Amino acid sequence: MTLLSPKIGAARPVIRQLDEAAINRIAAGEVVERPASAVKELVENALDAGARRVSVDIADGGKTLIRVTDDGCGMTAEDLPLALSRHATSKIDGSDLLDIRSFGFRGEALPSLAAVGRLTITSRVAGGEGAAVTVSAGRMEPVRPAALGAGTVVELRDLFFATPARLKFLRTDRAETQAIAEVVRRLALADPEVGFTLTDHSAGEPRLLFRAEAEGGDLFDALHRRVARVVGADFAENALRIDVAREGLRLQGYAALPTYSRGSAVAQFLFVNGRPVLDRMLLGALRAGYMDVLSRDRYPAAVLNLICDPQRVDVNVHPAKAEVRFRESGEVRGLIVTALRHALAGAGHRASTTVAGETLEAFRPEAAAPPAARIYQMDRPSAASVARSFAFQAPQAAMPGLAEAPAARVEEPPVDAAEDRPLGAARAQIHGNWILAQTARGLVIVDQHAAHERLVYERLKRQRDGSGIARQVLLIPEIVELSPSDAARLLEAADELAALGLVLEPFGGGAVAVREVPAILGKVEAAPLLRDILDDLADLGSSDRLQARMDAVLSRMACHGSVRSGRALRAEEMNALLREMEATPLSGQCNHGRPTYVELKLADIERLFGRR
Repeated sequence: MTLLSPKIGAARPVIRQLDEAAINRIAAGEVVERPASAVKELVENALDAGARRVSVDIADGGKTLIRVTDDGCGMTAEDLPLALSRHATSKIDGSDLLDIRSFGFRGEALPSLAAVGRLTITSRVAGGEGAAVTVSAGRMEPVRPAALGAGTVVELRDLFFATPARLKFLRTDRAETQAIAEVVRRLALADPEVGFTLTDHSAGEPRLLFRAEAEGGDLFDALHRRVARVVGADFAENALRIDVAREGLRLQGYAALPTYSRGSAVAQFLFVNGRPVLDRMLLGALRAGYMDVLSRDRYPAAVLNLICDPQRVDVNVHPAKAEVRFRESGEVRGLIVTALRHALAGAGHRASTTVAGETLEAFRPEAAAPPAARIYQMDRPSAASVARSFAFQAPQAAMPGLAEAPAARVEEPPVDAAEDRPLGAARAQIHGNWILAQTARGLVIVDQHAAHERLVYERLKRQRDGSGIARQVLLIPEIVELSPSDAARLLEAADELAALGLVLEPFGGGAVAVREVPAILGKVEAAPLLRDILDDLADLGSSDRLQARMDAVLSRMACHGSVRSGRALRAEEMNALLREMEATPLSGQCNHGRPTYVELKLADIERLFGRR
């Protein structure tokens, strides 16, 4: 008879103690997932050793060679065997796991790497003798003398040769190299005062992949220069400085303008006490800070470091140390959201400089292959040319009908001081939607509908926040059946939801009664709304779903109540719109994150015409 389960057998399984080599290989599966994980652990060890310069050399995506060289404090010959023992570390004494101030503390990285590869450590302390030790698949050779300046060199060759099955799950050399470069970039952002280099030796000739010199001076100046080097000069030019402290928490770094958004989360760098983390709550807070100025398919760009007492955050959640857990997650999230929204509001009407660059690129003719048969302009006239040709061929009586309004309605440029204002003085309206304004330094093109939509939206939000959120009492409360755990989680957030106009009460078991809803939402289907809020609470610990839905209603109201495309505006109306944009926060982008205006410098315009 065939057994239903392979775990069911006649013989009783025997409990046995695994040997040290097997234990290290199992542990290596948690700590070292891929070559990038090994680089992360080794570079973090170098930073913990006080290194001011870290060099990383790799070959074949880190599969055949990973070498990390630093100028840190180094180790003695007596320290080397101990450093390769499991759970041996100089970072903590084990008395308090809630007061961790270093990158590493578990004492697992070096023995795990030595269990799955060929590891050689060469080190020397200042004023001492150099020493080296080699471990291959967990077998350690005797410590031997070595020549080296002060610091440490850790060389890992043939990663996973002792566990060949892991090699099959690695990606291509190019993909693994990119993952290593991303790790080095994140660690370089964590400490601008340390110099980093990453070199690839795969093709024989060394190829420098990344270099960042140590930055000096003020913290924010150093970080700004490092950000420009790592993330890009465009990000640094369009980033807002963040420095906010509250209740023992401090948030520092840079966040980009909404119009400098990305199609994915590749430009989001979050740190906790200088440690790179990938935490869902922090990422959700970053998203919430931009909730009102970005569409759902765009992602903000930011480099932010949250500084707090180590006692208030648990970094011992996962062996990779990429996840953290906060004691007061609500306060952390509130600080991030408030700091970002305050910084974005303080930017006023400012839009990113990349918008102008994209506009100039759109003006330039596209380079395309010549067609097989040349088509001249006379052979393919424009629609306007065709219309005029037909009109001129019409009888003379129809000629007066050709008196059409010009495409651009040009205003006589008055002599005033408006050109010195950030958005200048209105000079024309073209195609019933675009306002042309002249500034002292160039030209501004404004999308009148998008700009006015943002202005009306901000006005509606101020009115809502000033008078409070009106509630609509349901004649018959809506009862929503949930699991007891979901109902408890939802009722824990009842006070926050009531402040947004959604009043909930327990109704026995897992049922929840919806008594009142925000009046602005009109008819609300409570069950889907509550389930969406529950999903946010389970995933992020909080929910902006209700706020987002109310803002969406206000956004639609603003869209219908704003200046429509095609409406002709007088000069005073256009100038009034420009002045209100200058005085209104977030007016540089519409409700969907698109820019409301483009500014072109005189030099840019002259280059378009070949005058520079």
